[in-house]
Amino acid sequence: MRRSAENKLRVVAVRIDPVIEQRLRVLAEATGRKQSFFLQRMIEEGLDAMEEIWLSPDTLAKVRKGDLPELLSTHSTTSDLFDLDAVDAAS
Repeated sequence: MRRSAENKLRVVAVRIDPVIEQRLRVLAEATGRKQSFFLQRMIEEGLDAMEEIWLSPDTLAKVRKGDLPELLSTHSTTSDLFDLDAVDAAS
């Protein structure tokens, strides 16, 4: 499937413990896959469980229906790592 602007993968920066990173690297090297492959799988497979734990039932129902744009615009509590406006405001 060709990626368009709408479905282009996003980059997310995450800090992890060096031991976890080493385990991920060993897994990637042993299987011939990239670390990003395993990270993507972990996120996809763990996101449902995290949503059920952390989101209210009403919010979870909206997310599962695909009402993400509304939620992202009204419930954003943290700035993105690469959000230049937040960096400028902090200066």
